[in-house]
Amino acid sequence: MLVDCDPQANSTGGLGFARDPDRLSTYHLLLAEATADQAVLPTELEGLSIIPSHKNLIGANIELVGAEEREFRLRTALQSVRDQYDFIVLDCPPALDLLTLNALVAADSVLVPMQAEYFALEGVSELLDTIERLRLSFNPELHIEGVVLTMYDDRTNLAQQVTQELKRHFGDRLLETIIPRNIRLAEAPSYGKPALLYDVRSRGAESYIKLAKEIMHRKMNPATVPAPENNLEQNPQDPEDLSLSNELKRVNES
Repeated sequence: MLVDCDPQANSTGGLGFARDPDRLSTYHLLLAEATADQAVLPTELEGLSIIPSHKNLIGANIELVGAEEREFRLRTALQSVRDQYDFIVLDCPPALDLLTLNALVAADSVLVPMQAEYFALEGVSELLDTIERLRLSFNPELHIEGVVLTMYDDRTNLAQQVTQELKRHFGDRLLETIIPRNIRLAEAPSYGKPALLYDVRSRGAESYIKLAKEIMHRKMNPATVPAPENNLEQNPQDPEDLSLSNELKRVNES
């Protein structure tokens, strides 16, 4: 099941659902106005369901400020359906706000999509610090599932240099699968279709299939995956390890 926690609702639209303010969405789950069973919808992809999002989800950031157990709203809402699905994927907004906080508190692990560019890497330290704080305060089992490079262009020197730096800092947590820049991936949302239905033989779709298989392999063979506490998570206050600033500046300058 896919839970769209982003007010931009790109995952919702990408699966063919038009924006509908009257439809039950993640917003209603967070406000305890609907259950997950009531909000979930089937999709064109066999075996995939979705709890859609809508732009009114932006209001939840304000409406939940004074609410009790505000960080646990999504976890509580999804508790009743956890056992019904093999995987529940939470699509977070590109901001460390209350919506992302709810998703991280509800999650077991975090998959970090990242472009091989300098500014994308700058947010790594903030994300890792947030995850460490969440583990201490709300969700001690939360760990990094992996880091996946997306929109990758292997023709640029910067992309190759950033990849090497990520390998050095994340080790085996950097997934082997890389999602390339691909025109078919870019076209699919405009047709309201996921890439697997739009063009399953495209390089982008094949890469996502490979990524899914890699993650499933890691889940089924946990002994082959390093422990969650890697060198970046052990010392969240260590500026040398956490910020990566010196290395990133060197990559950017080169």
